[in-house]
Amino acid sequence: MSDTTRYHLLKLLETNPGMNQRQLAEAMGVSVGKVNYVLKGLKEKGLVKAENFRRSDNKLAYLYKLTPKGVTEKVQITRRYLARRMMEYESIREEIAALQAELGENADKNS
Repeated sequence: MSDTTRYHLLKLLETNPGMNQRQLAEAMGVSVGKVNYVLKGLKEKGLVKAENFRRSDNKLAYLYKLTPKGVTEKVQITRRYLARRMMEYESIREEIAALQAELGENADKNS
């Protein structure tokens, strides 16, 4: 499972522990099966725990909570995710600057 997937899931669970797997999948734009698979891995690693609770519609559901180990892991994943996104941002900025320079050069030649 990728850091990006774990980051988004841990972030959602931290702010919305009562979301069910279908809601998590919809929010992340992935399948329910993928959410189930990632949650299972996070639970096995001791990063998330699932507690039963009753919802207002009387269906048994789970409350997904980050463990202290999960909070620490989320911070580490967030740092890696941010570093990767910053590198992508810098790469895009350089590409934009190159394209602008190319257009500026071509605009001068076509004038």
